[in-house]
Amino acid sequence: MLLAEVVTTHAAVAATRSRLRKRELLAGALRAASDGDEVEVVAAFLSGRPRQRRTGLGWRTLAELPPPAEEPTLTPGDVDAALTRVAALAGAGSQAARAAAVDELFGRATGEEQDFVRRLILGQLRQGALDSLLLDAVADAAEVPAAAVRRAAMFSGPSGPIARAALDGGASALESFRLEPGRPVRPMLAASAPDVATALERFDGEVAADTKLDGVRVQVHRRGDDVAVFTRSLDDVTERLGEVVELARSLDVTAVVLDGEAIALDDAGRPRPFQETASRTGSHDTDALGTTLPLSVRFFDLLHHDGTDLVDAPARDRLAALDAVVPADAVVPRLVSADPDEVQAFFAATVAGGNEGLVLKDLDAPYAAGRRGAGWVKVKPRHTLDLVVLAVEWGSGRRRGWLSNIHLGARDPETGGFVMLGKTFKGMTDATLAWQTERFLDLAEGPTDGYVVTVRPEQVVEVAFDGVQRSTRYPGGMALRFARVVRYRHDKTADEADTVGTVRALR
Repeated sequence: MLLAEVVTTHAAVAATRSRLRKRELLAGALRAASDGDEVEVVAAFLSGRPRQRRTGLGWRTLAELPPPAEEPTLTPGDVDAALTRVAALAGAGSQAARAAAVDELFGRATGEEQDFVRRLILGQLRQGALDSLLLDAVADAAEVPAAAVRRAAMFSGPSGPIARAALDGGASALESFRLEPGRPVRPMLAASAPDVATALERFDGEVAADTKLDGVRVQVHRRGDDVAVFTRSLDDVTERLGEVVELARSLDVTAVVLDGEAIALDDAGRPRPFQETASRTGSHDTDALGTTLPLSVRFFDLLHHDGTDLVDAPARDRLAALDAVVPADAVVPRLVSADPDEVQAFFAATVAGGNEGLVLKDLDAPYAAGRRGAGWVKVKPRHTLDLVVLAVEWGSGRRRGWLSNIHLGARDPETGGFVMLGKTFKGMTDATLAWQTERFLDLAEGPTDGYVVTVRPEQVVEVAFDGVQRSTRYPGGMALRFARVVRYRHDKTADEADTVGTVRALR
């Protein structure tokens, strides 16, 4: 299979709004790729990302490319192998070697292929083919039940291995994907509700009300003495979180998989600012930060215990196992109740303690890995959304010289693009302004008009707002009222941002 065929499929997928047609196009490409054993690579490319999480290549590196080739000769495997080599470059001389590798790769690509690979590396392939759609296409291509594909995907971070298994071995091959300590599971996600009363309407009877901590999601795996710690995005941060590893090894178990939050607490036990927690999980300097900024971990779910998988067990059983395995001070504070007044009081106390709010959980629900199911509903004391920065305006007056006013976009699953909801410069400290100026200049996409800098839609920002109002100013017909920055979300990708449908539901 030639890369040109993938490029053609991508263009066709991007050109149609029909979800069914997108699935047909993706399924056809996956079938074609399976004949040449490149289906994992093609699946990754068609979902808009390379298999390498980091390549070291950015906007500046790819600004000037060699003249394109006249005829297509590259295969998806050629591109994947080249990116693997580039990602491994480090140390003295790596910059020159990286530039030479870019020239060699792009010199073999046609003009259309150059554009595709460049946007693939930079995360700009917005074609409406999100991971869920790709999984549906895998089911179509392999002629296996979609439920079997989605079940297997729960236990695999990338979708490529799922596509290969389905196309090579059918439904029986997908059964080999199961929970295995040491291999990360896609995390279960929570839906949102504006208040406790609304959230409780979604449940019948008792709920588990878990404290929602303002930390970093961690999934902890232990098998014997081996411990692995993964983030929400399934990055391995084991070496950075020694305290979490130590606690996991202290448990009286042979094998366990736990879901929780790592968080920095002050001397009084209150959460420190999220940025401090993020600095620990994002830094390799564990010796220095481990002393000055120790982390605690609080678990809220248990997925495996000594040979028994609990993903399909009801939450009440998983919580009972969690309480039996993990010390009480390492479990998130929880209330089990059917009394709305009691839950509301717990919510108020939780927020007063410096926490984000509550996550209400159906005690009969299984762990819906990789999905934002109805079994969990989060409640915060204010409206917040995770949006994507689409552009930034240069500041004036005291903010002259800094990029200040950010343009906010919600994800549109139908088009793969983003719908602008307004702008804000509120909630930014001088440190934030300095950081975001550097960050967004790195993400700058093409020339600026001297006032507005368009950026690649990669940076997620959490914003608080007072409501959603009708607006003829923006394409989506609505705008956020009094939006202000809460924090930048370095733990989320643009594909995880809130959708325009979520915003419309708040009107």
